[in-house]
Amino acid sequence: MRHSRRTVVSLLAGSSAATLLGIAPAHADARRQALVDDCLAATKKVVESPDFPDVGNTLRRARGVLIVPNLVQGGFIIGAAGGRGVLMSRGDNAGWSYPAFYGMGSGSIGLQIGAKVAEVLFIVRTDKGLEALLDSRYKFGGEASLTVVTIGGGAAGATTAAAGADIVAYSKASGLFAGAALEGSYLDPDNDWNQLYYGQGARSRSIVIDRRFSNPGAEPLRQYLAKL
Repeated sequence: MRHSRRTVVSLLAGSSAATLLGIAPAHADARRQALVDDCLAATKKVVESPDFPDVGNTLRRARGVLIVPNLVQGGFIIGAAGGRGVLMSRGDNAGWSYPAFYGMGSGSIGLQIGAKVAEVLFIVRTDKGLEALLDSRYKFGGEASLTVVTIGGGAAGATTAAAGADIVAYSKASGLFAGAALEGSYLDPDNDWNQLYYGQGARSRSIVIDRRFSNPGAEPLRQYLAKL
């Protein structure tokens, strides 16, 4: 019995040490892992859609991607949007980074008919676009020097308008991002979720740029993007 207690204490100490070293616990939180899995499913849905024949080629040349698998917009008089997603960067030789968690939200005044749910891929084409998303809070429309182009479902061949964009948003939901629907929306790094998934000290920049953290649960998503 005494030996058994020492074993348990030793295992707990090892787990704490792993967390301090930035190694994710084996029992990664189910909510975080579910979101990463949803991001993989959403990416496949958009990439493999006949609506966007160019999206794979755009990803191959991208500096990063922000994946929001369930962006909800709804209400009748006062519309609100929200969702969670992950940001990843692509290095020339290092492949795709592990995902950092983000929250997205907005408020808008105007007629909203029912609720809309969509998966969205924000493909980051420039270093300027990636740096903007790594800020403590990024607001669409708030950065005048940053160009964001949105392409909805059924918009095959709409790459001309996106040619000079820093960020191109692809969504299967037709009309969800038409006009100024993204205007005023904001993105926030969710470092609480980052630390729960990766361990103490995990923040968006240390995951996406410095690549100091990893979690095997994100390997399927990284490997899918690497094959494109």
